[in-house]
Amino acid sequence: MSEIQKDLSVVIPLFNEEESLPELFEWISRVVLHHQLDTEVIFIDDGSTDNSWQVIQGLEQKGVTVKAVQFQRNYGKSAAMHTGFEAATGKVVITMDADMQDSPDEIKDLYDMVMVEGFDVVSGWKKKRHDPISKTIPTKLYNWAARRITGIHLHDFNCGLKAYKLTVVKSIELYGDMHRYVPALAKYAGFHKIGEKVVQHQARKFGVTKFGLNRFLNGPLDLMTVAFMGKFGKKPMHFFGALGLLMFFIGFLLAIYLGIDKLFIHEGGRLIAERTEFYLALVSMILGVQFFMTGFLAEIIGRNSSNRNNYLILQKIGL
Repeated sequence: MSEIQKDLSVVIPLFNEEESLPELFEWISRVVLHHQLDTEVIFIDDGSTDNSWQVIQGLEQKGVTVKAVQFQRNYGKSAAMHTGFEAATGKVVITMDADMQDSPDEIKDLYDMVMVEGFDVVSGWKKKRHDPISKTIPTKLYNWAARRITGIHLHDFNCGLKAYKLTVVKSIELYGDMHRYVPALAKYAGFHKIGEKVVQHQARKFGVTKFGLNRFLNGPLDLMTVAFMGKFGKKPMHFFGALGLLMFFIGFLLAIYLGIDKLFIHEGGRLIAERTEFYLALVSMILGVQFFMTGFLAEIIGRNSSNRNNYLILQKIGL
């Protein structure tokens, strides 16, 4: 890196949070200066329509470096976090929301869990939430599904307060709504020491929530995408090919059975084309071929991808 590495980077994506920003920055500054952490705070203004950008420009840098990026329009939290990760230089990168529901007092403990205890990722767990039941019940169901699919036993995947080693955030790419699944992306990138810490959850002090009901639809869809890409992203034929061969084999066996039944068991019976099993066999074989071709085409696309051989190298000797 061309610039001096910091101890800590705090990445804060935001959208229309002008009221909370001065108090949040003051709180973060007070905590990191007390613990003597050389810190940069990176604000990503995700197309705010209020005075958030002007407020950021007016923040006083009292021993804490301020960096900021302003988007032309609202691209979403994943885009903001990805941009923040690209700008981060700290040995530890901590993300938190700008609405002050995440407490900066947690920073030192999260930092120590990464630097001292050696965790790659530490996710916050808002064990006691100050949210309405309309958010808490769907969140519990979503977290249960995420644990089952990813194999990562976290209680609160969607908590914005998380800490990472710098190498983790430089090894993953966020898009869509993938910000919820950074621990899963880290796991699939080879970082397996993932921990959890109970954190304070504070009631919103300013403004209103920016998340709508659409996240309960998009969340599970993105979860399936993350799980599939993590397991089969570089070998799609292992999924589609195996599924296609299985379906074709089932249909082929059913067709053989129908032929044997017609020729040797029930001679002179109904025509094969009049039996429901014939159409089940035909559909199964057609779908099997389609799945197999999907895997084949995905392999061709993958082999021509510019990042097909992008692997995270931990160390080198003699090279």
